[in-house]
Amino acid sequence: MDEFINLFSSSDPSAISTSVKLILLLTILSIAPGILILMTCFTRIIIVLSFVRTSLATQQMPPNQVLIGLALFLTFFIMAPTFNQVYEEALNPLFQKEVTLDEAYESASVPIKEFMSKHTRQKDLALFLNYTNQEPPETVQDIPLTTLVPAFAISELKTAFQMGFMIFIPFLIIDMAVASILMSMGMMMLPPVMISLPFKILLFVLVDGWYLITYSLLQGY
Repeated sequence: MDEFINLFSSSDPSAISTSVKLILLLTILSIAPGILILMTCFTRIIIVLSFVRTSLATQQMPPNQVLIGLALFLTFFIMAPTFNQVYEEALNPLFQKEVTLDEAYESASVPIKEFMSKHTRQKDLALFLNYTNQEPPETVQDIPLTTLVPAFAISELKTAFQMGFMIFIPFLIIDMAVASILMSMGMMMLPPVMISLPFKILLFVLVDGWYLITYSLLQGY
């Protein structure tokens, strides 16, 4: 037991054995969903795509699997520079036994913090700093992840809902116009959504909606 503990406390790079690497890998895999959702752009992307489907009122089209798959690939595309930097500065030196586990963790947190800080509102960050009575950080690297992650998450939620609101407006206008026409014709028993759905799909196709949504998401980062 003491030898196992010494593997983690040792500052000698050679002390990181294959078993420790396996434990580290399993730990990362176990928290990977949380890392992917709260520390990357996945949250904003999947919420915006869900708003698109809801505003179109197409029920389960596109299916959840398609939306999640698209959100995952867009996330990997946007986060590729950050992930490459983490690999080059932290994981690769760790596997080559050039740095310790603690040093690798510190190096890996640098690009992640830089990415999250760029898209975190000062108001949200100040909320968690004030709650924990922390002094204002001098640099981004002075912000602990326990504070930066929730601040980044709620900032992404606000941005996603702002984009969702803008997506809803044109389709809401179509619904209101169709409902007004049906009421003026005395066809109040006919669901307006049934009539407006083809027009909303036509509008979305004519303006190349998926391109515009993807372009807006990419430009946001």
